[in-house]
Amino acid sequence: MTQKTHFAPQSLLAQGSPCLQQHDINDKQSLIPPVYNSTTYLRDEDNQYRSGRVYSRADNPTYKAPETLIATLEGAADARIFSSGMAAATAVFLALKPGDHVIAPTIMYWALRNWLRTFGQDLGLKVRFVDTHVEGAVEAALAAQPARLVWLETPGNPLWTVSDIAAIAASCKKHGALLAVDSTVATPLLTQPLSLGADLVMHSATKYLNGHSDVISGALATADNSAFWQRIVALRAQNGCVPGPDDAAQLLRGMRTLHLRVRESCESAQWLAEQLQENPHVAEVLYPGLPSFTGHEVAKRQMHNGFGGMLSVRLKGGAEQAIKTAARTRLWKRATSLGGVESLIEHRASIEGEGTPVPDDLLRLSVGIEYREDLLRDLEQAFQP
Repeated sequence: MTQKTHFAPQSLLAQGSPCLQQHDINDKQSLIPPVYNSTTYLRDEDNQYRSGRVYSRADNPTYKAPETLIATLEGAADARIFSSGMAAATAVFLALKPGDHVIAPTIMYWALRNWLRTFGQDLGLKVRFVDTHVEGAVEAALAAQPARLVWLETPGNPLWTVSDIAAIAASCKKHGALLAVDSTVATPLLTQPLSLGADLVMHSATKYLNGHSDVISGALATADNSAFWQRIVALRAQNGCVPGPDDAAQLLRGMRTLHLRVRESCESAQWLAEQLQENPHVAEVLYPGLPSFTGHEVAKRQMHNGFGGMLSVRLKGGAEQAIKTAARTRLWKRATSLGGVESLIEHRASIEGEGTPVPDDLLRLSVGIEYREDLLRDLEQAFQP
């Protein structure tokens, strides 16, 4: 009898797949899965598709390795990759029906928040924004008006608010709502929302999963193969929101170093947050790993091996100092994204514009893998008047 071996996530990531033998590879000796660029597949002589593949808008063998790896890391029954994080996130909402009620966080990714306020409501969804990081807020909202879906983002971009996934999952089950969690910032290495009771987990794979700022992709993973999940799978195929095969292969390549990158970013972000608390130009540091942070105790319960590579600072000099600081940095690059190997800085209020809940004195920092001492020195020189 063959004994089953259970490997740590780090080993699976480095290998690139839990089991390469499952991925339609003709050459069983190939260490790296090939890229299948074919858009279509041959029928059998009797006109059947016994391979299970018809057209690459629905499926492609190149997708299987990253999907299997994501499902394994999340402890999921199934996973699918998408053409972008927004494609993955909106697929969940598009799988709902007109008139369905949705609860979403006040603090969340701005592009999705705008989509919910515009296209989502145009499609007939009833959207309520709730401070999901406040204890009991989701329970109260569900008791007042039942919802079909609760969407969480934790930590929430860019204030890094922490929502209690387990407590909210219990409320969702009590009131018959589905729970989906955007876990982009936490990654599967720090938080596994499905193990805490969520039904779905979403990643903007453009960010930490790929980690090199050269692939746009998204991912969804599910706790079970439900009818709602099958509706999402069908929607992905019919809407064609799938990545190209080369992007899928690049995503898998990026994920092979996920554990190394996330570890380095977490350690550097924690150190920087602690140092910046003492800086005379800084009014407040927002980071879940700080004991002074409002959501720290919840973060300690549901985040493991670190508190993420994202933090924000509020400056005493207000918006003017924040904008000037971002312009003066040399190592930190002014660009919109996060989770890459390079460190990025951004004045979020300027990007999000009118109606943003983000203070105008705030800078969002995505900590990469540069030397943390150099990153601190760069900020310190940029803070100077």
